[in-house]
Amino acid sequence: MKKRQVVFGMLGTQLDAGTGPARWQKWRPTVALGMHEDFVPDRIELLLDERRFAKLAEQVCEDLQRVAPSTEVRRHDIYMADPWEFEGVYACLHDLLAGYPFAPDEEDYFIHITTGTHVSQICWFLLTESRHFPGRLLQTSPPRKQAVGDPGTYALIDLDLSRYDRIAQRFAQQQLHDRDLLKGGIATRNSAFNRMIEQIETVASRSRAPMLLMGPTGAGKSQLAKRVFELKKHKHQLPGRFVEVNCATLRGDGAMSTLFGHTKGAYTGASSDRAGLLRSAHQGLLFLDEIGELGQDEQAMLLRALEEKRFLPVGSDREVESDFQLIAGTNRDLQQAVLAGRFREDLLARLNLWTYRLPGLAQRREDIEPNLEFELERWSREQHERVRFNVEARTRYLAFATSPEAEWRGNFRDLGASLMRLATLANAGRIQTEGVDEEIARLRAQWTDDTGLSPLHALLGDAVNELDRFDRVQLEDVVRVCARARSLSAAGRELFAVSRTQRASTNDADRLRKYLAKFGLDWETVSGRSPQAI
Repeated sequence: MKKRQVVFGMLGTQLDAGTGPARWQKWRPTVALGMHEDFVPDRIELLLDERRFAKLAEQVCEDLQRVAPSTEVRRHDIYMADPWEFEGVYACLHDLLAGYPFAPDEEDYFIHITTGTHVSQICWFLLTESRHFPGRLLQTSPPRKQAVGDPGTYALIDLDLSRYDRIAQRFAQQQLHDRDLLKGGIATRNSAFNRMIEQIETVASRSRAPMLLMGPTGAGKSQLAKRVFELKKHKHQLPGRFVEVNCATLRGDGAMSTLFGHTKGAYTGASSDRAGLLRSAHQGLLFLDEIGELGQDEQAMLLRALEEKRFLPVGSDREVESDFQLIAGTNRDLQQAVLAGRFREDLLARLNLWTYRLPGLAQRREDIEPNLEFELERWSREQHERVRFNVEARTRYLAFATSPEAEWRGNFRDLGASLMRLATLANAGRIQTEGVDEEIARLRAQWTDDTGLSPLHALLGDAVNELDRFDRVQLEDVVRVCARARSLSAAGRELFAVSRTQRASTNDADRLRKYLAKFGLDWETVSGRSPQAI
């Protein structure tokens, strides 16, 4: 059984108008719906404001009856206070469709988008694309040359994108391109990192809410923030600038001025007005690295700027506006900082909508090889000189770089610096085993400490001299394990791998916590991560 054809459309108050015999010399889109030989609607649901356009509707209905006697026309009285006001138009059309008795098994539905304001056309599109209207769009066009009885042309538009394989493929390809951009063009292999990038790509494309990037120094927070900006800029979502500041460099009165600006004479030395970084980031992206270093006053001002898009420059009694997207970076546990009274809980709640923890290089050892290739390619482009490992040297370097011995305390900064040294010292564009051996020795010495002292000096200071040699050697090894472990529990499992099998109850995390406490240390201090960090 053939389905009935049902067309929804708005009365065209200009295009459908016309009186007297001359009206047949004019193309009228609603009347033309009944004049196509290969598409004759069984029913037209005609929407109009009866109080203003009843007479025009009567004329159109009479003419439709004349050209298409089998077509039934139902008039729907709708009132729009302002046909150019998006919210009101959408609500009106949504309510009409919500109460309509659709029977898709018996009828095919079309929305005639030629008539009505541009706002109503957009609303029809959204309602159809979201499946509030179970049908297709119908676009009609006038004939090239006006002639009596010529209905023009029509086209059907199906918004079910799943039916368009080539379009779906283009969307998938664009997503891969966007994710590749966020990864800097590096074919990363760490599955957890790749899943995180996939979500960041989705969030960055759909939201302007703040993001919080957590992770150790050198994990790539700044680079990722820049790539998020590039992605949004490419999608025309942020016309402004990328503005970056390391909050650890902001001190005293200068911190407030740097961020929020000041007026001339606000304090000694303020010889002219200063816009400040928040205003410079208007309609752009502001990256505040090490946000945990901000003072309480700056935190309070930043919170107000995020919520109200307004703030007071130093020395001014007039507020200024700035609408920016914020990405914050930190290597601290901000929740612990809140408990310690160093960070505002309400600001953390504002930042914590989209939080991502970037793993250090030691937690992404499978990504060392593709990053190695990336860094050498970058060096070659910058220096206009091709540099490559020989096979044995590359094997030896990767074996060390991916082993537990390689601590990568500076994360990707350490790796980048290491490869820069190797490339610079390479003879005839080839990195040999001798150069690799020298670099491995250099890295080992560097991770012992730049001063030649053990990493315990950074944690305990002169108190390290009060430790017995036995305790000192043991504690150094524990600290190294903690620095590269994914979590407190993982470190405990590695350290107590043998003895844990001989115990009835194995709480490795608690054992490690108690061991560190004997020396006045805790997991957060030793590893720079929270107990649940991955």
